Amino acid sequence: MSRIGRMPIPIPSGVEVKIGESEINVKGPKGQLSQYFNSQYVAVEKDDKFIYIKSTGDSKNAKAMHGLYRSLVNNAVIGVSQGFSKVLQIEGVGYKASVSGKKLTLTVGFSHDVIYNIPDGVNVETDKRGIEITVSGIDKQLVGLVASQIRAIKPPEPYKGKGIRYKGEYVRRKMGKAASK
Repeated sequence: MSRIGRMPIPIPSGVEVKIGESEINVKGPKGQLSQYFNSQYVAVEKDDKFIYIKSTGDSKNAKAMHGLYRSLVNNAVIGVSQGFSKVLQIEGVGYKASVSGKKLTLTVGFSHDVIYNIPDGVNVETDKRGIEITVSGIDKQLVGLVASQIRAIKPPEPYKGKGIRYKGEYVRRKMGKAASK
């Protein structure tokens, strides 16, 4: 039995949970999310304060899905109550970012500015200097996807460290050609 799957999911105040035949709808102060689950592998139960995910079989797939669906439902509950965010940092001389409407404009060393269209369900903000980008939203998967797509525009290079990186990410630096003699 999955250790993660066994843990009950606490329901914070202000969050409503409706369990259907193969879908869980979670509604909270930040928005509404729905999560599909396969009733062949797991059963979902709820009381006043907790959601319980229970495995219905002993097959390898049932054990794998038990922990997976528990994590997905937990992320939905946390997303509608608190939300998720990822912070990206831009490093490099003259590198900056700005947001106008649903477009993120990045000046990151190319001959032209890169324009990234921000999808619905995600909020992107920059600081005053334009070197820190905050991606936030209620869907953890979408927030991570958008952050990784922005980072992929100009990933950090190993010689000078210029590019877009996650806050706190360590970039392993290489020695230049002069140091190898």
